[in-house]
Amino acid sequence: MLIRLENISKYYLMGDQKIPALNGIHLEIAQGDFVAIMGASGSGKSTLLNLLGCLDRPSEGCYRLDEQEVSQLNADALAALRNRKIGFVFQNFNLLARTSALENVELPLYYTPGFTAAERRRRAIELLTRLGLKDRFHHYPNQLSGGQQQRVAIARALVNRPPLILADEPTGNLDSRAGTEIMTLFRELNAEGITLVMVTHEPDIAAYARRTIHMRDGVIQ
Repeated sequence: MLIRLENISKYYLMGDQKIPALNGIHLEIAQGDFVAIMGASGSGKSTLLNLLGCLDRPSEGCYRLDEQEVSQLNADALAALRNRKIGFVFQNFNLLARTSALENVELPLYYTPGFTAAERRRRAIELLTRLGLKDRFHHYPNQLSGGQQQRVAIARALVNRPPLILADEPTGNLDSRAGTEIMTLFRELNAEGITLVMVTHEPDIAAYARRTIHMRDGVIQ
């Protein structure tokens, strides 16, 4: 099992009051699954995604990623784990504005030991070419369409060849055509064995996933 959550809760303190965000979550996601997480604003879906991505820690419970308990790892160990195991795709792309598409994709490899400059460049070129951006290597984000920026972001997420991709509203800033192209790409990646977990509020986007989880008030329905 790639992901196993056992009795995960997350709450925030406001004075002496606990504000719950997640409440007793149990969830298993197998390697190769494609899961959509849906729910209204404030339902806990983004909090859950942050925990899955080791960007936040649970207040209670156990989180195992690829059989490793990660809830109590220190910050350096969590950063190393994210770099090896997880690729992130965001609604707003989160590309570096003054950096070319090629350099944006190379960036995670600077934090991975053992890669030469030539190897970083070769892997970035391979991914951008595969994603239809062969003629956009040296373009900056403001020279790319939204769909092209998201493809660069996906290439960046894939460059370390992680087993897990986490996507937060990946089509939220795209028109319907570009959104369809991105979701078709996600399906292709999933067919190759990559596990995808995606937050979305759009039922037609969730329909691309193998299964959908609905959240409400910090619990899975």
